[in-house]
Amino acid sequence: MTEHGTRLDQMRAQAPLVHNITNYVAMNIMANVLLAAGASPAMVHAHAEVSEFAGLAQALTVNIGTADPDWVKAMEMAAQVMAEAGRPWVLDPVGVGATRFRQEACAGLVALRPTIIRGNASEILALAGTAATGRGADAADSVAAAEDAAQALAQRSGAVVAVSGPEDFVTDGQQAFRVANGHALMPRITALGCSLNGIIAAFAAVGPALPATVSALAYYGLAGEQAGARADGPGSFQPAFLDALYNMTPQALDTGAQVQAA
Repeated sequence: MTEHGTRLDQMRAQAPLVHNITNYVAMNIMANVLLAAGASPAMVHAHAEVSEFAGLAQALTVNIGTADPDWVKAMEMAAQVMAEAGRPWVLDPVGVGATRFRQEACAGLVALRPTIIRGNASEILALAGTAATGRGADAADSVAAAEDAAQALAQRSGAVVAVSGPEDFVTDGQQAFRVANGHALMPRITALGCSLNGIIAAFAAVGPALPATVSALAYYGLAGEQAGARADGPGSFQPAFLDALYNMTPQALDTGAQVQAA
C-alpha cells in the first residue's frame, strides 16, 4: 500500500466529522458522498449553533454557491473557530467572478486563512485577481491557464490551492502536482464538484493538507472512472459513483491513482 491508499484507510478508520456550509443544490448528494466514503457529514449554518458545532468538527467546508449575507456570516463564524483551533477548512469560491457580493464574501473568507481553496480554473483566476472568462459556476478557462494564478494565490493566502478540471492541478505555492483521474460524466451531475470539497476536508482531517488534497482528488476521480465504466449516462452514473466510493480499496487506489509532480 502506498501513500494514497494509506490516507484512505486512515480517513475511514477515523471517520472524521465534516461540518459543511454548502449550497442548497449540494446538500443531499454531498452528505451521501461523504457517507459512502466513510466520513460523517453535517450540514449546519444557523448563527445560534454554527460556532459551537464547528468546535465539535474535525474539518469544515464552505461553499458560496447559494449564499446570502446571513450564510456568509455563518461561514465566517465557523471558519474563525477552525482557524483558532488549527483544524482544516476548505473554501469553494463558487462563481466568485460573477458578482460583487461573491467577490467581497470570498475576500473576507480568504482573510480567515483557509487551509485549502478548491475551484475551477475561472474561479481560481478570479480569486487571484486575474481576468477570467467563467460563466457563473462554469469554467471557461483551462486548468493550464490558471496554474500561475494558483501558485500566486497559494503563496499569498497560505492555502493549498486545487484547480479542478480534466486534469487537476494542486499546489501549496512551492510544490505542485497534477492528478489525471476522472470521467467525462462527472460534470454532468450537479454538485459533484461541490461534494468533492467534503472528501478533501475528510482527508485533510487526518493528514497534511497538500498530500491529503492530492490523494482525495485521486480517490474521487478514480471512483468516477469506475462508475463511468458501468453507467449508461448521468442517471445511472450517480448511484454507480456512490458505490465506487464505498467499495474502493486502498490497494485499488494505489494502483489507479494517476498523480505526477508538476
